[in-house]
Amino acid sequence: MNGLFEQFSKEFQNLIGEFKLPLENPILTFSLLLLIILFSPIILRRFKIPGLIGLIISGVIIGPNGFQLISEANMKTGFVNMFSKIGLLYIMFMAGLELDMQDFKRYRNKSITFGALTFFIPLLLGYPTCRYALGLSEIASLLTASMFATHTLVAYPIVSKFGISKMEAVAIAVGGTILTDTAVLIILAVISGSDNGVINTNVLIHLAITLSIFSLIMFWGVPKISRWFFRKLESEKSSQFIYVLSILFFSAFLAEVAGIEAIIGAFVAGLVMNRLIPHSSTLMNRVEFIGNALFIPFFLISIGMVVNVKALANEPLGSCRNPECFCHIQ
Repeated sequence: MNGLFEQFSKEFQNLIGEFKLPLENPILTFSLLLLIILFSPIILRRFKIPGLIGLIISGVIIGPNGFQLISEANMKTGFVNMFSKIGLLYIMFMAGLELDMQDFKRYRNKSITFGALTFFIPLLLGYPTCRYALGLSEIASLLTASMFATHTLVAYPIVSKFGISKMEAVAIAVGGTILTDTAVLIILAVISGSDNGVINTNVLIHLAITLSIFSLIMFWGVPKISRWFFRKLESEKSSQFIYVLSILFFSAFLAEVAGIEAIIGAFVAGLVMNRLIPHSSTLMNRVEFIGNALFIPFFLISIGMVVNVKALANEPLGSCRNPECFCHIQ
């Protein structure tokens, strides 16, 4: 009897050990995140807090800068990091997929105006501030100013949920956001490809060639293949869904190879699939369901997990100690 009790006690201790914080077991970590995705919006809805904000707050609480329920290593290299990247790509993909091309053409001039204003005004104000007020180098000033000039579609899932994604203001904001993000990411690609902070014509020529090849593949090759695929496998709904995901991640990969960020590739994939997937089809419902139920919530939680409120007080502006940072390039 004593031996049985000792065995039970040992197994119980092993079980308790699996719950040691921060969590290392990927299955347990995945279960915790699913519970957060399930209960966070339900609980915060009573306080009239949007589910999106609730997921971000949950990420802050469980992250390495909160109660450290999930290890930082798991967040940076584990499946949490992978699902976070997929969620970000999915948001951009859905923005391109749900974009009404007729409305986009109708409000094209307004989108260009909005994008230009939200890009150039912060850039023109941010560069001299960083260069002369903060004393950063030219490259560091350009990089920091370009960060001021960008905005994202993080709130797009809420807009889509309430069915207002086709409103004029939303169409203009989405179009302008894509323009600013594309411009900023091109600046980032040029800076990343610079030679010790010096931007030369070879970098610009290389980027122009790779972007041309990327555009040719996505806007000419992929539509032809996709039409053939959907025609041949019209009744295979599961295969169609897998194909759409394949195009999404393949486009993101091609964008990275071309020298720009993967999110631009994801948005381009959405634009390419926009005319091939009817908005009221079963395939569109499946794409939206998987994104809103799993991938996008993971991304929102991961945003909260990287937030470090204490960093603003502990690391004031200009205190960067990383010698490889662009701040130190003169």
